[in-house]
Amino acid sequence: MKPVVAIVGRPNVGKSTLFNKLTGTRRAIVDDTPGVTRDRLFGDAEWLGQSVLLVDTGGIEPYSDDIILTQMRRQAQLAIDAADAILFLVDLQCGVTANDEEVASLLRKSGKPVVLCVNKCDAVGETPACLYEFYNLGLGDPMPVSSVHGHGTGDLLDAVFALLPAQKTDESDEDDAIKVAIIGKPNVGKSSLVNRLAGEERVIVSNIAGTTRDATDTRIRTANGDFLLIDTAGLRRKSRVDERIEHYAVLRARMAIERATVCVIMIDATQGYTEQDSKVAGIAHEEGKACVIAVNKWDLVEKDGKTMDGFRKSLMRDFSFMSYAPIIFISATSGQRVDRLLNLIRFADEQNAMRISTGKLNDVLADAVARVQPPTDKGRRLKIYYITQASTRPPTFVTFVNRKELFHYSYQRYLDNQIRAVFGLEGTPTRLVVRERERDDV
Repeated sequence: MKPVVAIVGRPNVGKSTLFNKLTGTRRAIVDDTPGVTRDRLFGDAEWLGQSVLLVDTGGIEPYSDDIILTQMRRQAQLAIDAADAILFLVDLQCGVTANDEEVASLLRKSGKPVVLCVNKCDAVGETPACLYEFYNLGLGDPMPVSSVHGHGTGDLLDAVFALLPAQKTDESDEDDAIKVAIIGKPNVGKSSLVNRLAGEERVIVSNIAGTTRDATDTRIRTANGDFLLIDTAGLRRKSRVDERIEHYAVLRARMAIERATVCVIMIDATQGYTEQDSKVAGIAHEEGKACVIAVNKWDLVEKDGKTMDGFRKSLMRDFSFMSYAPIIFISATSGQRVDRLLNLIRFADEQNAMRISTGKLNDVLADAVARVQPPTDKGRRLKIYYITQASTRPPTFVTFVNRKELFHYSYQRYLDNQIRAVFGLEGTPTRLVVRERERDDV
């Protein structure tokens, strides 16, 4: 699990520019207008073989009664709550302002480790005398940085990583429990599902410190095996008044997804599919996690003979990018089909960890090529020499071909479907890596 570092400060100190510089992207919108940063809030930053999840926030205006700025202040507070460390950005050219002092007070109260970063130190050479003014903020040594030119970012990252906890890969106390992230938009019943699972056939339930202040892991032992439930519920209880908190629901869902091996994507049957469902599911898909789609509150839907089939077909269209994910209709409140959900979770986890021998894969390849000939282009035909599995979680296959450009996406999809038809791989995405072994003109 990557540590989380939030960049905070008042508007127009260069937070988004620094975010782009540290992540090596241009994902955050950079503009001189306050309040531009409202989305695309997180990205990976790497330094000397280590990695963090960096969060860009909107500017904090402590004294403003403006509705939008008040909302931005709230979402910045959420970022602080979720972070392992804070990067507090101030502006050398403006000096210490009253807003800077208020933000510094807020950070001291948070108890989180803070790196004070003085931006817009664009000149190379001696440390500017006005830098020392920032010691008045009481947050330690100010670090001069130019987010535009990149000066000082190496020393800044050294300071940030020095404050972070050591990154752990596997926790011994989790044993062989299947780590399950229950994700979805707010109020779909994630907490209800966790409570239902923990309250039935419960042997062991323990609260393990999570990655955020309000996230709790629940360990359960059932007839279906051991599970560690990573609940992302309660992430956005004040959602009515701030739609941007949605972005932090996505952030924390991503944090949960990274730790999990299986993701349960919960859909509200009374509301149906929404864009945020797709957004959160897309993160799980890109991370290569096993997935199960659970349609909750099914007991509240007025049904006729075609309701379930129609709802299923509609979801299959909406989630066409992850057609491998099984769909189950449940009620977390009544417990309807919850036991079957646990079976599906274990099955999807096994599929995600499946390893297939090279011999069997090449038997499938030979049969697939015999059924549908590989594509040609300008007299050149694609040759697939052999296929082998390189890794699991997700199952990743490497194909060796004569020319990469001939291996069209449609034929890759066909080959993936043939592998799934033989070996199942239900509930898990797959990856197909194409390697070019040699060049020829055949």
